Amino acid sequence: MTTPLDPIAPNDAAGGSAAAPEEQRQVQVHLRKIPLLAELNEEEIVRVKAELRIRHYAKREVVLHKGGSGDGLLFLLSGQLQVIDVTEDGRAIGLRMLMPGDFFGEIALINNSTRSASVVAMTPVLVAFLPAPIAMHLFSHSPSVAKQMLRYLAQKIQRDSEFRALLSINNTAKRIYSYLMLQQKPPFAPGGPTVVENLPTHQDIANMINTSRETVTRALLTLVQQGIVQKDAHRLIILDPDALKKLVQGI
Repeated sequence: MTTPLDPIAPNDAAGGSAAAPEEQRQVQVHLRKIPLLAELNEEEIVRVKAELRIRHYAKREVVLHKGGSGDGLLFLLSGQLQVIDVTEDGRAIGLRMLMPGDFFGEIALINNSTRSASVVAMTPVLVAFLPAPIAMHLFSHSPSVAKQMLRYLAQKIQRDSEFRALLSINNTAKRIYSYLMLQQKPPFAPGGPTVVENLPTHQDIANMINTSRETVTRALLTLVQQGIVQKDAHRLIILDPDALKKLVQGI
């Protein structure tokens, strides 16, 4: 079955281009890697795939505009996205990063409201758009999707609460260290190193935690010099998580 290549939601999209035929053939493989869809049966996967609109976006292109209609659910198949909001004085505030397998646009869809934030491509990305009727059918008729959605929303509430607490920290360095702690993945062994995968640029981190790029650079350099972290390509290895925790606690 051929995947439709209609443009993604005219009121939301900033452009993008149709996926190549080879990428179209890989869509079903990608869908199985998306936690929200992983437990669908073959019939449901085929139905979802038939309704998807697959698009490419270049780095820094806007995938969703704040205020656009909540007419579908979107999935990130490859690349990296950032959810941003713009203040009244025109400053872009990063809210969170999205990685392959993540979905977005669910709040406006469920509430039948407009988008509350914009989504921007941080790298070249491949995005899939699922129209609202199909997405809402999955929410109400697929127990596995409903379970995953409830778990996701609960985790999102917890993350948002932790991030608000982070932003209330007056000490900028502690705010940066707290951000790294929130982003780290659990260690392979107790007490071992942790990892922050796909570390955002210093400017993107600065936008998210309301500081300057130079301040982020200095703070990370201090951690490197103290042997607490090590930069490795697009990730940050936290060699001594306990030491980082003590810096956050002011010890």
